[in-house]
Amino acid sequence: MTVKSINPVNGDVIKTYDQMTTNDVKKIISGSQKAFLEWKKTSLHHRSEVLYKLADELRSRKDELAELMALEMGKVLKEGKSEIEKCTWVCEYYAENGKEFLEDELIHTDAHKSYVTINPLGVVLAVMPWNFPFWQVFRFAVPALMAGNVALLKHASNVSGCALKIEEIIAKAIGMSEIFRTLIIPSDMVELIIENDLVKAVTLTGSTPAGRSVASLAGKHLKKSVLELGGSDPYIVLEDADLKKAAKSCVSSRLINNGQSCIAAKRFIVVDKVKQSFEKLVVQEMSKLKVGDPMTEVDLGPMARVDLRDELHAQVEKSLEMGATCLLGGEINSGKGAFYAPTVLSDIKWGSPAYHEELFGPVASIIVATNENEAISIANDSFFGLGAAVFTSDNERGERIAREELEAGSCFVNEFVRSDPRLPFGGIKGSGFGRELGSYGIKEFVNIKTVYVK
Repeated sequence: MTVKSINPVNGDVIKTYDQMTTNDVKKIISGSQKAFLEWKKTSLHHRSEVLYKLADELRSRKDELAELMALEMGKVLKEGKSEIEKCTWVCEYYAENGKEFLEDELIHTDAHKSYVTINPLGVVLAVMPWNFPFWQVFRFAVPALMAGNVALLKHASNVSGCALKIEEIIAKAIGMSEIFRTLIIPSDMVELIIENDLVKAVTLTGSTPAGRSVASLAGKHLKKSVLELGGSDPYIVLEDADLKKAAKSCVSSRLINNGQSCIAAKRFIVVDKVKQSFEKLVVQEMSKLKVGDPMTEVDLGPMARVDLRDELHAQVEKSLEMGATCLLGGEINSGKGAFYAPTVLSDIKWGSPAYHEELFGPVASIIVATNENEAISIANDSFFGLGAAVFTSDNERGERIAREELEAGSCFVNEFVRSDPRLPFGGIKGSGFGRELGSYGIKEFVNIKTVYVK
């Protein structure tokens, strides 16, 4: 069987890839285990040097890789280049700090000597999505490799070219091809990999249904798992906020990657006192955007696939039927490609898709609250818990809300939520469990071992 990479700008087939067989996959897993036995013995200094080389390789190919993302999933070039720059950042961050994160921790007990040491688990499977085809992979792979693990990647089929390019780049930096392998396989082969005794853990970034499936399989086979799933991030705008800055931050977050980001602002929850002013500013910001071919100087490209565009439009139409007001857009652009007009919905009603579901595209949903308490209640009235933000001129007020009130893995004040190699990243509730990045992320796929010497 084959999979096709399709350009979302015009529907043209970019390339066709042959899927691997079950025997192919078993051989790759066996090779990965042999590589692990060698890789885990390398020094932390050596792994650090490899990560610096990896950063250099990515940096030297930034333009090429940005163009590949534009072709396969519609990311505009400037955002593609930024994505590669972020990948170099995570490489250099763990190259510089990984040794410290993985050092033995001496614990004083009644023993002659007792301490905690960190050992790698082995072969780790990553099931990754198409929306950040390089960053999602590197934010998992870099700390995992630094810790001494090896990796298998099952990427989204529409970015198979990116997946194979990642394998090529990592192999060149490390000098060992089996440390990181890409698997061109259908989703129904993931179970075969998870149940393999040589595979010790699995991580998935993707939809909640996919997360449930992978978590179930991992639990069945007693494998460690980390899940980063969807989000419907609330951004609270209080009456004392700088509305221009708040609107700009909200729109910037909402439209990252053509609106296709789990951590993007999805629900703008504004207190009634400043509703009209905020709506006007959001519409102004959204109206400025130029939509077109991501290979050109535009702000927004197409969505990744036509079916995803149509699903988004159905959510918008259903929300309008249930009483929402469309202030901008709400239309499928005419012509070829998976384009969707920047859209602003207001007066969102409880029970509608724009209130409860994740809208994965360039659609801003404005929900009105009477006061701070109701805004917090609306923000937390969600199945998801990935990120959240609050805008206010009173930093102490904002910090209290972020620290004590908002139910999410990352809570920002007067800034839009983003991942950062220095900070742990992940969600709660329907947005998953476990953490990536920072000192916490590198310790997810390891054996935290107690050593006691009497």
